[in-house]
Amino acid sequence: MTRDALYDTLTLLGGKTELPQSPEEAVLERVANPQADARYAVRFTAPEFTSLCPLTGQPDFAHLVIDYVPGGWLVESKSLKLYLGAFRNHGAFHEDCTVGIGRRLATLLEPEWLRIGGYWYPRGGMPIDVFYQTGEAPRDVWLPDQGVPPYRGRG
Repeated sequence: MTRDALYDTLTLLGGKTELPQSPEEAVLERVANPQADARYAVRFTAPEFTSLCPLTGQPDFAHLVIDYVPGGWLVESKSLKLYLGAFRNHGAFHEDCTVGIGRRLATLLEPEWLRIGGYWYPRGGMPIDVFYQTGEAPRDVWLPDQGVPPYRGRG
């Protein structure tokens, strides 16, 4: 497959795009993995993820870390950024956001393995961390610690 043919299904990359109004409206795109014969991990970090409390409408902030071991597909990074940005006006609890993102990516990519850590900043004085993964971590792929320390406040 030529390089151009590898990317001919992408619709968002290389052009001006508007932030989707909701995660449901957001288009997540994937591209064939050109290194599918190698086992490796991919990490995306979103240190300024935001969503809204579904009851109060107040903003919630998180540091998301997404790791996956791809199979035949990779997520296109611009579409992922737009998808994550669409949560800015979306009301949902931390657990729903974190697990929902993990499940949508797993469905789209069909990876060998995927995990997401949602490290949420305190709401009501209590930080909430949410973790989701699709199965047991592979032992033969380097998977570094997600590197987000526990929340300590001024401690």
